Amino acid sequence: MIDPPSADVTAHIVEMLAEVGQANSPITERAVQWLLDNQEPGGSWFGRWGVNHIYGTGAVVPALIVAGVPADHPSIVRASRWLVEHQRPDGAWGEDLRSYTDDAWIGRGEATASQTAWALLALLAADPASSAVERGVRWLVDTQRPDGTWDEPYYTGTGFPGDFSINYHLYRLVFPLTALGRYLSGRSAS
Repeated sequence: MIDPPSADVTAHIVEMLAEVGQANSPITERAVQWLLDNQEPGGSWFGRWGVNHIYGTGAVVPALIVAGVPADHPSIVRASRWLVEHQRPDGAWGEDLRSYTDDAWIGRGEATASQTAWALLALLAADPASSAVERGVRWLVDTQRPDGTWDEPYYTGTGFPGDFSINYHLYRLVFPLTALGRYLSGRSAS
């Protein structure tokens, strides 16, 4: 089996290369251009290994920022707007697995800690002062269990889009803690 290029995997490689000082390498620059060229018309990016546009956008925006794309770049602005437009009234984000086969579900679904964290990681990179960030962080804090974890009964990992999904048990821990850590480090720096 061979998968075509995907925004989420490309973004993870771009972020890693930029973090190790290779933001201006030809490989990174080509990958950044590929990401910019493959943004969805609504402003999100398709996510191959996590559900779905929230995951893709949550991976791409921080990668582009660390690679030197400014926060006011039209693609970043469109992505941030897309995330804010898809934030639930309770402050969380969620996207249903059906988004892989039915566009009506793109960016819509039950709230999950991992998907909320993915959206927050993007917004923290692009627009940390956004009120959407405060609402998302509040949702994570309010839904954290006494043992420090989050409930997440929904599948947010993808084996093969539309065929089978995966419940990665650490997604509900690692991503919220990463998002909250970045939020807190950003507050202490200001």
